[in-house]
Amino acid sequence: MTERGMARTSGEPSRVYRHFRHVFGDRRPTRHRVIPDEDQPFQPGRDPHSVSGAMDKLSKDMGWSSSMAEASIALHWPELVGENIAEHTEVVDINAGTLTVSCDSSAWATQLRMMRHELLVRFGEKVPEAQIEKIIVKAPGTPSWRKGPRSVPGRGPRDTYG
Repeated sequence: MTERGMARTSGEPSRVYRHFRHVFGDRRPTRHRVIPDEDQPFQPGRDPHSVSGAMDKLSKDMGWSSSMAEASIALHWPELVGENIAEHTEVVDINAGTLTVSCDSSAWATQLRMMRHELLVRFGEKVPEAQIEKIIVKAPGTPSWRKGPRSVPGRGPRDTYG
């Protein structure tokens, strides 16, 4: 490189540095920093918060409250529907306001289908954040090869059992 080329690039780093300082601000430490009154130690409101309060605030700020409420339905299923029903049913999935429940007999599936409205009201009262709008009740049966709401009708895989 020639001397002339070096002279031209020697001003580049300082120009970039000045640009970054302008965009991001001057982050150099100052010797005499003034601390605002609310950040002073031993002032009212400076006590640490509980972990549960911090987690509640975090879940609310991040938009997780609906997902946490849905998980609480699966976790507290026996308390929500009663021990007798919980012995014969199981939460399979909760997705987009739809609760899918599996029953161990077709009689229990029929009974739960008749109780659908009552269960929706109960979920609305006890866990309103979950926003459950629909309950799908599945009875026991043979395994289904259908996967998802947009499956193609037909015989499915033919070489599975042979």
